[in-house]
Amino acid sequence: MWEINLEYRTEMQSTFDRLFEKKQHLQSSRPLPNIALHKIKESLSIEWTYNSNSIEGNTLSLRETQMVIQEGITIRGKSLREHFETHNHDKAIDYLYNIVNENYALRSIDILSIHNLVLRSIEEDFAGRLRNGGVRISGANFTPPNANKVSNYLDELISFINTNPLQLNAIELATIFHHKLVWIHPFFDGNGRTVRLAMNLLLMRCGFPPAIILKNDRKKYYDALYQANNGNYQKLILLMCQALERSLNIYINAMPDNDTDFQKISDIVSEPKSPYGQEYISLLARTGKIDAYKEGRNWYTTKEAIEDYILTRKRKR
Repeated sequence: MWEINLEYRTEMQSTFDRLFEKKQHLQSSRPLPNIALHKIKESLSIEWTYNSNSIEGNTLSLRETQMVIQEGITIRGKSLREHFETHNHDKAIDYLYNIVNENYALRSIDILSIHNLVLRSIEEDFAGRLRNGGVRISGANFTPPNANKVSNYLDELISFINTNPLQLNAIELATIFHHKLVWIHPFFDGNGRTVRLAMNLLLMRCGFPPAIILKNDRKKYYDALYQANNGNYQKLILLMCQALERSLNIYINAMPDNDTDFQKISDIVSEPKSPYGQEYISLLARTGKIDAYKEGRNWYTTKEAIEDYILTRKRKR
């Protein structure tokens, strides 16, 4: 279970460095204005709920998710379960913010409590309880372990996270925790939402904002998890870094003295002096080679990020 291929590290080191620099920049610039912090947290929480639920098949739109959470509105044509999933995920996020500053190490009760909130009023008999039977995941390239082994595997995973014997950085540790918890598949239902919430608890305790896997990246996300089942973490680590960079940029862009100008890649390359075409710069963004983030289906970056990449290439030559 703990055979982990770390070959991705060389390829990803510059991305790790950039994200930790952004985290440090964010922490050294605090406190941000309270109203700005509240608005960002509120907006990200709604996006987090919408995207995580959508990945699992919930059909509420982002606007409908906002209406259910903030206005208590019932959406015509949507199931009661979808409404409960939305309310429950929002409450689970509140729970994370309530315990994020606690100094104790990760515990199994934290994961069970998150799951209990995720499935409340949906599957009451299973909420907050490890599965006691076998499961199969349609379309997956693995079969989760026997139910009799789930409790021990979960304890081993938590011990691995708390002791960090491979001296992984916070992003690596959260990503590997994410994958291994998916592999253990400790519950009959609600695994995906619980895993993504628990993973973000680890990141937030290290000073990062939550990493939100986007609905539009659902196929890429599942493909990355399946590759991780074969020991290849490159794509999952990259996807996690991209999600984290997007959230970091949202906070940094809210700073009063911030002058970073993120633009659509298509807008940047339309300028006469652009050194590269859209396809190439988009590839650099998708592979984490430049400072960039995704909104919907569009990638955003800065002219400075492209210039830095050009200078770095010249120095290496």
